[in-house]
Amino acid sequence: MKRTKAFVALCAVMVFGVASVFAADRAHTLKVYNWADYIDMENVLNTFPAWYKEQTGEDVNIIYQTFDINESMLTEIEVGKEDYDVVCPSEYIIERMLRQNLLQKIQKQLIPDEINYFDNVAPFVVEKFQQMAPDGVVAADYTVGYMWGTTGWLYDTEYVNRDELHSWGALVNPKFEGKIFVKDAFRDVYSVLVQYAYRDEIARGEVTRDELVRYVTPERIERVEKVLVEGKDNIAGWEVDFGKEEMTKGRMWLNLSWSGDAQWAIEQAEEVGKTLDYIVPEEGSNVWFDGWVIPIYAKNTKAATYFIDYMCKPENAIFNMEEIGYVSVIATPEILEWANDEEAWPEYTDATYFFGEGADSVHLNNVYYPDASVIARCALMHDAADNTEALISMWNRVKGDNMSVGILIFLCVVIVAAAAYFVITWGSKRKQVKKRR
Repeated sequence: MKRTKAFVALCAVMVFGVASVFAADRAHTLKVYNWADYIDMENVLNTFPAWYKEQTGEDVNIIYQTFDINESMLTEIEVGKEDYDVVCPSEYIIERMLRQNLLQKIQKQLIPDEINYFDNVAPFVVEKFQQMAPDGVVAADYTVGYMWGTTGWLYDTEYVNRDELHSWGALVNPKFEGKIFVKDAFRDVYSVLVQYAYRDEIARGEVTRDELVRYVTPERIERVEKVLVEGKDNIAGWEVDFGKEEMTKGRMWLNLSWSGDAQWAIEQAEEVGKTLDYIVPEEGSNVWFDGWVIPIYAKNTKAATYFIDYMCKPENAIFNMEEIGYVSVIATPEILEWANDEEAWPEYTDATYFFGEGADSVHLNNVYYPDASVIARCALMHDAADNTEALISMWNRVKGDNMSVGILIFLCVVIVAAAAYFVITWGSKRKQVKKRR
């Protein structure tokens, strides 16, 4: 992803520059709540008002705000009843919002046929989203996918052989002591390690990956905790965003990473002459999604519907992918043509699950578009529901009991330095007091 001060400044202008308009004319203001660095501001977001005016004859001003935690966004809507018009949560939060009746139906009937882009979403994605819906609810009525990806190992090829990473068991391999960063994202980590912990049961056909990931139980939490505790000497730290950058600097060998972050790191590392790569272990992984929804307290549902439709235009999907480094759910021929590059990706990929017939032997970046054989062993992550607190407790126990030797040494150095600074400063102050006397 690209992070520039210009974009931050632009966001500030968009939020505060239209404040007076928002207060006076809510019907012509669209409040968008999205992850940071998760849209092409210049080519997509900034051009929406003109496109909307062209289609409807109406003006619209955008208030664009960002969040960094799903739960904080949900609290603003659930408790604060914030009137965001369109929001981009992750799959398990969409699942929770559907269950708690916090979403409005997307008014797709408002969109004329000639500019209706909703069907551009890959059927594969639509099917996955339906797995989030309560019985009797059609997920596509309430949510449209935006970006998606997998979870796997980002690794430094200078120190790690790809053959060593076909299993999540690399987490407990003594070779990687103090050389692994793990995402500070308990659901994501749990959903992949539970498949490792139950790999024998999966192989015997006693349980499926989908069942393991969908139904969180105390026994499964306990098994994952054992794996994490066993690997504690290898885990140098828990990160949400800085791990990929540390990998580009050669400070870590492995990072349990999201595919989008992995792609960003691979590209950045290449610029400084370092080679990173990404792999999804064979026991299984998760396939995650973010999607657009219209919260129950939204005020401008018409503009929100048009905005979501606009995000499904192939050219906008390409702009967004090129800008943020994640993979759009749009699966039109234009997207396949953009992604298919034999020179860059000489090996064949079966992407029929995403692009349909004719995509069985294409040349794609497998970080973006994994082969069908990889997707076959990836399960959709779900909301842990009543077991969420137990999952959080396990996560806190592991993190609290998981300081590597390197981190302990670092903390000791910090404490000693702080103590020395205090003694010196205190002594200096005493001398100054004596002099004043």
